[in-house]
Amino acid sequence: MSIKPWRLAAAALLVPTVSAAATLDPKKPEDALKIMQKSICSLNEGEQVIYWWKGAMFSRVEGEKDRELFKLQGMNIRQCKNLKDPKRGPGFRSVSREIMLHLDPTTEQVVDTWKNPWTDEQLEVFHVANDPVNMRNPMHAYSSDGKPIEADFTVINGRAFKGGNAPLFYKNPLQGEYQDWVGGTYHAMEMGNDFFYADDLFDGSDPSVDHHSISWSRISGWLPWMKMGDRNGVIYTATVGGRVKSIDDLPEPLRSTLRQRYPHYAAPPPLTDQRPNETSWEVFKKRMEARAKEGAK
Repeated sequence: MSIKPWRLAAAALLVPTVSAAATLDPKKPEDALKIMQKSICSLNEGEQVIYWWKGAMFSRVEGEKDRELFKLQGMNIRQCKNLKDPKRGPGFRSVSREIMLHLDPTTEQVVDTWKNPWTDEQLEVFHVANDPVNMRNPMHAYSSDGKPIEADFTVINGRAFKGGNAPLFYKNPLQGEYQDWVGGTYHAMEMGNDFFYADDLFDGSDPSVDHHSISWSRISGWLPWMKMGDRNGVIYTATVGGRVKSIDDLPEPLRSTLRQRYPHYAAPPPLTDQRPNETSWEVFKKRMEARAKEGAK
């Protein structure tokens, strides 16, 4: 999975609990950009921000009851670089990496092997470990055509809400050169929601937010390591989580597994990172190709 940064936008309404002098005005593009940056990372360049989430993964096959395949726990660690463009004004770009663990539905412990209930084959579990998961393009106060950025948060009773959907449809990196003839596209939908306290998000005197809750869901085809081929069915995930102050605040077994297996993921990529993003499908392909080369020696 590629827990990537969702396309968050600036807030559309002000709240009276913050003084006028300190309140960011979403009608001003420069302030709207700050609200957006706070919602993703921090106004302080290089300040690390950590998100976590937990939930479950289910199967849906026509004609049978949905199955809970795994419990899930994941985290994303990021930082932002502040930018300045002579035409587009101030801006920023976030860089991050993330992991997501597959857990036994009953014990909620990390599982590294899985018996496919449809094929009875014992398979290796490929946990999500995507590096990097960066913003492909920086955000600025003005778009490339000179228009100010738009704002679409909803504020109700002091809370700021934002929802976003990401329909994904592109050539599957595991397929060959004839996908246009025989199919083989990666087809998924990712759905994310963000929840803030409005006075926290719009506070111009604070470079970050103290409370940020999230939900994330995805519908997609079978994961490649499940070895399901073109069998009928999809998987869907539903998770909730939020921002935490440090690795120590992550729940178990995510915290200890991160430190034991993925110590590299305890810090975000460098601010200058320009590597192309990795998806779980691309990571799977690289690992399988590396194993094939190793076995051929």
